Amino acid sequence: MRKSAFLLPIGVIALVGVLSSIFIVDEREKALVLQFGQIKQVIEEPGLNFKIPVIQEVVRYDGRILSLDTDTIEVTPSDDRRLVVDAFTRYRIADVVQFRQAVGIGGTRVAEDRLSSVLNAQIREVLGADQVTSDTILSPQRRDLALRIRDQARTSAAGLGLEIVDVRLKQTNLPEQNLAATFARMRAEREREAADEIARGNEAAQRVRAAADRTVVETVSNARREASITQGEADAERNQIYAEAYGSNPEFFGFYRSLAAMERSLNKDNSTLVFSPESQFLGQMFGAIRAEGLGRIEEQEFDMERLRDMAPEATISPNLPEAERERLEEELENQAPAEDATN
Repeated sequence: MRKSAFLLPIGVIALVGVLSSIFIVDEREKALVLQFGQIKQVIEEPGLNFKIPVIQEVVRYDGRILSLDTDTIEVTPSDDRRLVVDAFTRYRIADVVQFRQAVGIGGTRVAEDRLSSVLNAQIREVLGADQVTSDTILSPQRRDLALRIRDQARTSAAGLGLEIVDVRLKQTNLPEQNLAATFARMRAEREREAADEIARGNEAAQRVRAAADRTVVETVSNARREASITQGEADAERNQIYAEAYGSNPEFFGFYRSLAAMERSLNKDNSTLVFSPESQFLGQMFGAIRAEGLGRIEEQEFDMERLRDMAPEATISPNLPEAERERLEEELENQAPAEDATN
């Protein structure tokens, strides 16, 4: 009994000691075995491992690729246009021993503070170098600048036991105090370009209007000249016909013109005129009438075919509206059978 009671606590203590000496390293981790703060064992492969209970302790670090967003900083490129740059980096713990010696018990938090300072210094150095302007930073060449930042930062990061995998520039903006002036300058440039376009458009429109006005004036002038020529030729032919008719029988011609003048002066609906036989208006008509009446006019005294040839042909202008042209053509067609029947 006494022996069993003594062995039981010893067994429990031994079991606790065995369990506390066993630890498992995950495939996502790296571990250090420390004894009184000194590194005794480095474990980078996953699996079951052992340590001395109480005396030794295990410190685990994340072995995966980690992300770090840097603070927003202002940089001044070679063209003196200040920019606000926001970057991020991907890194991992490459050497856990050097990492432990560099950051001590601070771990990842202290390492990221130092790494952020290193990246900010390299960003200012690369983006503020000669031949690097704000246009270069905002162009596709920014990828090459990010690679330069990564390569230069790797040397400093190696002293912390870190490996920088990648560096990217997330955002590149103007400082808040410069945005209003920049937007005003951009707006002024766009308004100037718009004014230039409007001026060029107005100039082109003015040229088109001037050409159109000139074409209208020339067309109207030519039309009026042609109309005057046509009207003059028609008047000449008309006067020639009148002259030949008057020469053939002056008495009949005077009588006919007096009748035509009377017809034009009377309203056919309700007009009545009373003339004296001595009226000058009827002088030619009454002068042509004798006691035995008008003399018979022989048909052979007129060359009717020549008079018809001298009369201008009636033509319908093609410039008339279609409806009006069809109406005139229909009237001419209706007059043709009537003239044939009369003949």
